[in-house]
Parts: sequence; structure tokens; C-alpha cells
Amino acid sequence: MPNYDPRLVDQAIQWMITLRFNIADDASTAAFDRWLHTSAEHQQVWQRVASMNDDFSQLPPQVGRHALHGARQRISRRDGLKLLGLVAGAAGLTWLGRDYTPLPGLIADYRTATGERRWLALNDGSKIQLNSASAIDTAFTQERRLVHLHHGEILLDTGADSRPFWVQTRDGYLRALGTRLLVREEAQGTSLAVQQGSVALFADSHDATARQLIKPGEQVLFDRSGVRPPIANGLDPWGWSDGVISAHNMRLDDFLAELGRYRNGLVRCSAAVAGLRVSGTYQLDDTDQVLGLVAQSLKVDVTYRSRYWVTVSPRV
Repeated sequence: MPNYDPRLVDQAIQWMITLRFNIADDASTAAFDRWLHTSAEHQQVWQRVASMNDDFSQLPPQVGRHALHGARQRISRRDGLKLLGLVAGAAGLTWLGRDYTPLPGLIADYRTATGERRWLALNDGSKIQLNSASAIDTAFTQERRLVHLHHGEILLDTGADSRPFWVQTRDGYLRALGTRLLVREEAQGTSLAVQQGSVALFADSHDATARQLIKPGEQVLFDRSGVRPPIANGLDPWGWSDGVISAHNMRLDDFLAELGRYRNGLVRCSAAVAGLRVSGTYQLDDTDQVLGLVAQSLKVDVTYRSRYWVTVSPRV
């Protein structure tokens, strides 16, 4: 890989964190656009950093915000590289001249890249579908079956087997009881949706008696502090399994955040259009086409500042 100017690497890291965690105002967005188009090398460095979007997605948004303390504060080169190393460890960052210990998700048994969805058939007859930028480990013994979700989202159809089936998340454990379920790690916690069977949810791994039974048709959000109703944003949680985003009266900024899970780089909208509503079913295999359809239906402009940087704004 080419040896890029370390100062440009610093700047690209700063911009990725700022833009990835939605802490950039219109002025800083314009400043980024000027920086990006300063030279071809600026664009090459940015594309290299932005292409690791699936690894940045492992970092909770509050971490990025804490790292910057607002859009105008800069982080040091050392801290920036450390933060990038946390999310990119084994992703081939030899171009930065640093060695990092990879996150478990980067060396997981099974993982998907940004935009990839994958079905797995396990040896017990269970089936698992991994959504975009997801990673799991599996550990089957004579006593139990375990799937560890490191990050992302999975759909699980459990096979008939006498051994209990467990799903481990960062926020607790799930025991699947003849189940079809979705599990997704989000910034606010872990979401669970049950379609068939039921799930015993242990939100606090330190208390084996703190069990809550989640039944078919129910959806919850949980973390180690407890279980609560999900955040209603108009998204059909099951749609991605069929290769679609299915939205009902969904805010445009929420819709673009969801669409952004399936493409490298960043998709943002200005505050002026963030509250516009999106409804419909859109194919995930062509996110550029989805953006075009949204532009037509909402009468907004979609601007490609680069392959990895897209903005949606009011139509002029």
C-alpha cells in the first residue's frame, strides 16, 4: 500500500469520526467538502478510511462523541490512531504503520462485510442469517449450543435438538425455545424480535434468575439495566432478511441511517429535510437506486461528493 502523508491520515480520521457520529453541523460539512477536493491524495486517503465502514460500525456512537466532545474539538494523532485501531485492528492497516490487537468480531467464525447478507446452515439443523457488517462465533458442545453475536444483526431459526440453544450478546443472554428470532445490537442496547416460539431473556448475566419470557409477535430493547419497549421508528425489523428496507412513515434521517448500514462510507441529510417521511419497500442490493427513488418521491437533492460521501438536502 502507498505511504500516505501522516497529516492527511490524521485529518481523515478526524473527519470520519465527526461525520460517522453525526456531530457535524452545516459549516463543518462544507469544510469537509473543501478538504476532500483539495487534492487526489486527500480523496485516496478518505476512500481508504471510509472503506472500513463496517468496522467503524462496531463502535457505539457515544464513544465517538466522547472522543471529540463536540464537532469543533480535535483529537490528537495518538488518540485518533488508537480509536481507529480499536475498530479496525485486523482490517489491514499496514498503511498506517501500526499493529493493533483485533476486536473479536474481526476474527469471528463468521462475519459479513458492509452490504453483504449471508445464510449459514449449522450442524444441528439450525439456520442463521447474518445481516450487513455482522459477526458471530458458534460453540456447540454435548451439553448446549451457543451463538455469540459480536456485532450486527442475525436472524435465527433453531433446529430440533435436545440441547438448549443460547445466544450471547453484550447486554445479556437469550435462550431460544423452538424459535425464529431477530437479534440486533444498537447504540441504545440490544433489540430482540420473536416471530415463532418464545425466548427466555436474561438481561443481567450476573443474575441467573432475572428471566423474562418474550412471546411471538413481541419486540423489546434491553441492556444490563433491564428490558423496555423498542424505539418505534417505522422500520419493519424483518425486511432485511428478504433483501428490503420496509418503511412506514419513517423519518428521512432514520431511513438514511438504516440505508447506510448497507453501503461503505457515509450518507447524511441536512436538518432541513431530516424530518421528511419515507414510506415504501426498497431493495437493498442497489442503495444508489434507493437514494434516487427517495429523491424523486420527496423532491430532494442527492449529492455524491465522492463514492463514500453522500448528502441529501432540499432541492434548489
